[in-house]
Amino acid sequence: MKTRVLTGITTSGTPHLGNYAGAIRPSIQASLRPDTESYYFLADYHALVKCDDPRRVARSRLEIAATWLAAGLDPEHVVFYRQSDIPEIPELCWMLTCVTGKGLMNRAHAYKASVDANEEKQLDPDDGITMGLFSYPILMTADILMFNAHQVPVGRDQIQHLEMARDIAQRFNNLYGDGDELFVMPDVFIDENVATLPGLDGRKMSKSYDNTIPLFEGGEQALKNAINRIVTDSSLPGEPKDPDASHLYSLYQAFASSEQTQTFRQELLAGLAWGDAKEQLFELIAAELAPMRERYHALMAAPEQVEEILQEGARKARAYAVPFIEKLRHAVGLRQASAVRLATDAEADEAPKPKPTHRFVSFRDEDGTFRFRLYDADEEELFLSEPFSDPKRAGYVMRSLQQGLLDEWIVEDNDTATIVFEEIVVCRLPRERIAAVQQCLQVVEE
Repeated sequence: MKTRVLTGITTSGTPHLGNYAGAIRPSIQASLRPDTESYYFLADYHALVKCDDPRRVARSRLEIAATWLAAGLDPEHVVFYRQSDIPEIPELCWMLTCVTGKGLMNRAHAYKASVDANEEKQLDPDDGITMGLFSYPILMTADILMFNAHQVPVGRDQIQHLEMARDIAQRFNNLYGDGDELFVMPDVFIDENVATLPGLDGRKMSKSYDNTIPLFEGGEQALKNAINRIVTDSSLPGEPKDPDASHLYSLYQAFASSEQTQTFRQELLAGLAWGDAKEQLFELIAAELAPMRERYHALMAAPEQVEEILQEGARKARAYAVPFIEKLRHAVGLRQASAVRLATDAEADEAPKPKPTHRFVSFRDEDGTFRFRLYDADEEELFLSEPFSDPKRAGYVMRSLQQGLLDEWIVEDNDTATIVFEEIVVCRLPRERIAAVQQCLQVVEE
């Protein structure tokens, strides 16, 4: 069985060199693996959260599609589509919205950052915050679960969204699975070897810092001009340069072979002038980009060719999405009248299933440790466990708590309480929350 990998690209701007080295190039290389089934999509619904300029969104959809194709993405071997061409995605998004607790969305980093910024300015906490921003993680979850992706390559700042996707998928499965796992649990994938390029000023290359190097726009001259603006130290020609303190060297390293990198390093240590170093960097990058740029401009001049490729990708994506959404519609009760069977009197007399009083959610944290959360029936978080280095140990403690909470595991001190199991500190929480935890876990009598 192949591993299904899904990657989305937000269409809110023009790709730059950092996008290419950090996402496009490694993703295309990964798509060539024989054990991988790759899905790549233009996240144009997501773009509407960030950008309200329709011309920019429309232009970006074409630019990003042309960039990926020019860089070597083979639409014959991957599923390459626009998010907005798959109507099943927003339908699934609504189904997921109906099972997602508001408390979970309240904890999303982007929303919390916006609230904090408003409060710092002494504005209403939700000033300027749209429901698109607030529920962004649910749409991202729909993107992932629509195709039951096994892996989602993300940066560390996106780990929380994958954790939320797993949380929402688990809740949906519990409510509607009826013993069937409708959604697989997606795993986050972080490639530590992927380059994060520094920009002209040494900070991470980003449009928000205005420090980017163009990929294709403006041709070789724009590339050369940008490289010449890279900030360097005041070392004169002939004076040794420290490669490890130079972001120009980091840029060179992201495009060079190990042999080229070693030679360049020795030349810097021997006193290579910064002007000559920038010229070498330009020649290295230009050689890699030149054939791609030619293909890019050809595609930009023939948008109907790009459209045809994307429409074919949508047909392949919907071949999976259409029957799957029908299965999900049936699971939640949106069934054809002919599929509805009236209950017998005996079935009608059966007691309804009791509403779950709580649920545990386990996950891997950003630092590689393992933790779990306890939620009550209203999706409010009751506690977050301490980190565990061993996932089996974390699972053992969580399963033990699922069996019930003994009074002697609770240590109270002033305003706080600690749950200690087999001399392991499980979590710390306010004393007033212990009663809610006990109610959920139903204290076990010896």
